[in-house]
Amino acid sequence: MASSAFGIDLGTGNIKIYSNLDNLILNEKNMIAIKNRSMLFSYGNAAYEMYEKAPSNIVVSRPVNNGVIADIQNMQTLLRNLVNDISDGNLRPADYYISVPTDITEVEKRAFFDLVKDANIKSRKIMIVEKAIADGLGLDIDVKNSQGTMIVNIGFDTTEISILSLGGIVLSRLIKTGGKKLDECIRNIIRKEYNLMIGSKTAERVKIALGELEETGEDAIVYGRDIVTGLPVERSIPLVLLRKAMKEQIETIIDNIKVILERTPPELGADIYRKGLYLTGGVARVSHLNELIAQGTGLRVNLADNATESVACGLAKVIQNDEYKSLAYSIVGMS
Repeated sequence: MASSAFGIDLGTGNIKIYSNLDNLILNEKNMIAIKNRSMLFSYGNAAYEMYEKAPSNIVVSRPVNNGVIADIQNMQTLLRNLVNDISDGNLRPADYYISVPTDITEVEKRAFFDLVKDANIKSRKIMIVEKAIADGLGLDIDVKNSQGTMIVNIGFDTTEISILSLGGIVLSRLIKTGGKKLDECIRNIIRKEYNLMIGSKTAERVKIALGELEETGEDAIVYGRDIVTGLPVERSIPLVLLRKAMKEQIETIIDNIKVILERTPPELGADIYRKGLYLTGGVARVSHLNELIAQGTGLRVNLADNATESVACGLAKVIQNDEYKSLAYSIVGMS
C-alpha cells in the first residue's frame, strides 16, 4: 500500500488539505469555535456558520492572521480534526508537506513546522514548500525552467506577489491587502451612505455575487441594522457604489505589482511581458479584478481555473512526482 502523505495549504480564510491516498482536497473555512474557553464546539465550515451569531460563551476565531499562525493551540486542534476527517477517522503515520509564504521571518516559518510536529497527527516527515512554487505547479507551470513567471495570489488577508525562475523565487512581496480589506471597504461605504451596519459575512457574499448581479442587472440586496433607528432593515445597494468602495484596495495591489516589476531583471521581465502574469487565490475571481489589473499593469492576466485550490494542487504534484521532490525542504535541526 502507498505510504500516506498530506499537503497542507494553511490560508487565513480557508485551509486546504490534500490526501494522496484518495487524491482528494478537503477545503474548509479556517475557523474554530471554542465554548467556555476550553471545549471544542465546532470547526471549519460549521464554525464559519456561527461567526457573528454566537453567544458570548462561544468564541469563534481564525487561528491564522495575515498569513501567519496567531493561535497555535487552536490551529493544532483544528488541523488534527480536519486531518482525522479526511482520513475517515483512520489516522496513520504520514509525511506532511506544508506551504509557507516566502516573505515571512524564519521564526514564523518554523511555527508552521512546529504546528504539524506538535499537532498529534502522526507526522513521519515534515517538509516545507514555498507557497509561490506550489502555486506555480498547481497552475501547470514548469517552475524548474529558466523562464520568468509572475504569480499574484490574492487571499483573504494578504496578497503574495512572486517572480519564479529555475525552481526558486527571485523576488517576493507579501502585502496585507486581500479579501478581508475589500469586505471592510464595502461595509464602510454602506455605513457611510445608508447609515446601515452589515456583517462581514454579508459583505463577503455581496463581493462574491458581483459578477452574477451584473449579468442580471440587479442591485445588491443587503440586510443589516439601521444606525439611526437601531432596527433591522433591508436595503438595495447599487453595484457602482460597491465597485467604488473596492477601488482603492485594488489600486494598492496594482501598485505593489508594479514595484516588483520595476525590480525584476530585464530578461525575466521580458518573459513576463510575453506570457503575462498569473492571478490566483481565493479573491482572484472577484468580478473585473483581472481586467483592472491588466489595465493597471499593461500585462495580460491569466486567471487560474482552480484559483482557490492551486497551492494544494501544487503540493499534490510535489507528493506524487519525484522530479518535484527537490522543491521541498526540511528545516534543519527541527526534523
